[in-house]
Amino acid sequence: MDFLISDLDSGIRVVTEPMPSVRSVALGFWFGIGSRDEGADEAGASHFLEHLLFKGTERRTAKQIAEELDAVGGDLNAFTSKEYTCFYARVLDRDLPVAADVLGDMMANATNTADDVEAERQVVLEEINIHFDSPDDLVHSDFAHALLGEHPLALETLGTHESITDMSRDTIHDYFLEYYRPENLVVAAAGNVDHEAVVALAEGMLGDLGRPGGRHPTRERPDRYITSPVTVRTRPTEQAHVVVGGRGLDQADERRWALRVLNVALGGGMSSRLFQEIREERGLAYSTYSYTQTHTDGGAWGAYLGTAPGRVDEALKVLVDTLDRVTDDLAVEEVERAKGSLKGGMVLGLEDTGSRMNRLGKMISTGAELITVDEAIRRTDEIDLDAVRAVARDLLARPRCLAVVGPFQPDETDRFQAYVD
Repeated sequence: MDFLISDLDSGIRVVTEPMPSVRSVALGFWFGIGSRDEGADEAGASHFLEHLLFKGTERRTAKQIAEELDAVGGDLNAFTSKEYTCFYARVLDRDLPVAADVLGDMMANATNTADDVEAERQVVLEEINIHFDSPDDLVHSDFAHALLGEHPLALETLGTHESITDMSRDTIHDYFLEYYRPENLVVAAAGNVDHEAVVALAEGMLGDLGRPGGRHPTRERPDRYITSPVTVRTRPTEQAHVVVGGRGLDQADERRWALRVLNVALGGGMSSRLFQEIREERGLAYSTYSYTQTHTDGGAWGAYLGTAPGRVDEALKVLVDTLDRVTDDLAVEEVERAKGSLKGGMVLGLEDTGSRMNRLGKMISTGAELITVDEAIRRTDEIDLDAVRAVARDLLARPRCLAVVGPFQPDETDRFQAYVD
């Protein structure tokens, strides 16, 4: 293995990947809690806390947190997803104790004061406004709801205007105390680092976060897909934004390797079918691509394009025809080209300590299979044309749903129905 793992008595897991040729370390604190784990009155709480934990602790003000990392030339940031939240720092190897102390203080001693909640509430609401003002982002949220309905995986990570406006300081802090506990925490580090040193830092600076005996979130697998075959959101935009897609694979499904190859061949780059058919040959869109999402117990695939409203029917027809044809006429050379792209992108994307740390933290915090980069490359190499066609035949032939954002009316749903029948 390229990495080392230790399970501490407190419940914290520590994973490291030594990279002795570099002079930096990326350190991440990963909590296995995200937007899918929030109750109705907590929608957006994970992301809200991503902001709040930088506002101050019992030992440090927000300014002092920033100053300590700036003083050593470090980066400090965080992000939230549907299934995990990560707080991370990147510093010189000699300054790892500084990063660990600051991050550990934020995790264990964040005050989440009422004043800070009010200040950050406005910031989060502005983020939501930005999301609603970005139709090329909004269409993906609409697609998630069309695919999964009210399942928590369809929830927007930011929350809603209503939930963020109504959320009290006590609701947020109680959520923090309940889930930000050692049993839900993975400490991941990559770079010029010694595993035992990271373990010692975690034990000495984190302990049990002062909150032992926590619980993991309870999650329910999606039991229904395609809850709304077509959804149309009216926006006075210069472009129509559309996503066509359907049910995908979860992170434990072995077919995910073939699906990744299919995704690249279909819409993963300039040589992909969608790019060539829709943009290069017909000039119907500036941006078109496909993507996959894999979660612990579910998944999705989608194909996006943005086009002039007057050409949306023509563009959608080409998009759907491309999806329909790929199962039968995908060629060996397309598969080999996609495999090469995947392998090259994988290695190039893991050249820095941050990307290595992210890979480790995500695998451990979501319970995904632990594999090395070499093993991932080997499994990609093993995929052949038959495997890619088989996963395409299964997933692309299933019922699809369509989300549209643009200058259309809700009663135009029937107009778009033909593209998912």
